[in-house]
Amino acid sequence: MNYNPYSLENKIILVTGASSGIGKTTAIECSKLGATVVITARNEKRLKSTFDELDKSFGQKHQMIIADISNTEGLEYLVSGLPTIDGLSSNAGMAVGNKPIKFIKEEDVQAIMQTNTYSHALLLKLLFKKKLLNKNASCVFTASIGGTISWGPGNTIYGMSKAALESFVKYAAVEFAPRGIRCNSVCPGMIETPLINLDALTDEDKAIDADKYLLKRYGQPIEVARTTAFLLSDASSFITGTSIVVDGGYSVNH
Repeated sequence: MNYNPYSLENKIILVTGASSGIGKTTAIECSKLGATVVITARNEKRLKSTFDELDKSFGQKHQMIIADISNTEGLEYLVSGLPTIDGLSSNAGMAVGNKPIKFIKEEDVQAIMQTNTYSHALLLKLLFKKKLLNKNASCVFTASIGGTISWGPGNTIYGMSKAALESFVKYAAVEFAPRGIRCNSVCPGMIETPLINLDALTDEDKAIDADKYLLKRYGQPIEVARTTAFLLSDASSFITGTSIVVDGGYSVNH
């Protein structure tokens, strides 16, 4: 028998925002570590692409649920189709590009807070109320250093949504600890995903920005996914209420 405390074999993991970027990579990585994965997103074509890439070498029977969890109906539809789960990787997120405060619109604030903050909180509430979280389940939320460490101009709404999410995770860790349920967040720096192309930054701008990182580059989705997988595994069984920064040394350099 191979000893591997990082294994996710025999665990059922729900991954939201699984159609692209960090969510997609996390779902695939969890499947490679043995997890049975339930993936969800609102784009059926892209989610099917993720589903086709999931590893099945452990005999897993993965599940795909199309749902828009930015609204109550989508959340309830998702939860109605779930088995009890051992872990949650909550990645749903959006951005509106680079907008200074004076150009912020109310609808921008509502849309980003709904997706980046409220949907995560309400999903966890439903999972708990409907007894879909197994004993000693682990819940991991993708936040950002843009919420609590890095404050760049034009990133206000996104940053405040992620800061609120980080705060929620710590409260959740306190409330759910008596049930043995762990709640943590992962806070990436700039990661090479489609979201970074929403900012009006040239390749030269990005190169200058990447130079601020100690490792002199942006991160890759797999580097965040593996941190999330660690928090979902029994190897992190004494970690809860924590934010793990995955930023290539950016925060140390500022």
